[in-house]
Order: sequence, then structure tokens, then C-alpha cells
Amino acid sequence: MTSLQLLAGVAVVMALEGLLYAAFPDVMRRALAGISTVAPERLRLVGLAVAVAGLAAATFLVRG
Repeated sequence: MTSLQLLAGVAVVMALEGLLYAAFPDVMRRALAGISTVAPERLRLVGLAVAVAGLAAATFLVRG
């Protein structure tokens, strides 16, 4: 995976997130409010799991 491919992936994520905020602003606001009630340790664990899964999926997709 090259740095250009990594940056392209980040750009796609930014575009998708922006579309979610544009299409469903109230849903996104409620989702963000709900996150504030989750314990920091759980957020770290979920964040790490999602990051590892995303990296694995990107590597698999790029390298086939």
C-alpha cells in the first residue's frame, strides 16, 4: 500500500462522513451525543478495533 493510496482512502472516508452529515444532520447529532455517555476505555477499545479492521480491509483490497 503506497502513501498515495492511503491518502486516497482517507479522502474517501472524509467524503462519506461529510455526506452523512449533509444527508442526516439530526441523526449524526444524536449519535455524537450518545457517544458522550460511553466510558473512555470502551471508546478506546472500539476505536482500536475499528482502526485495525479498517487497515486489514484496506491492505486486503489493495494487495488482493
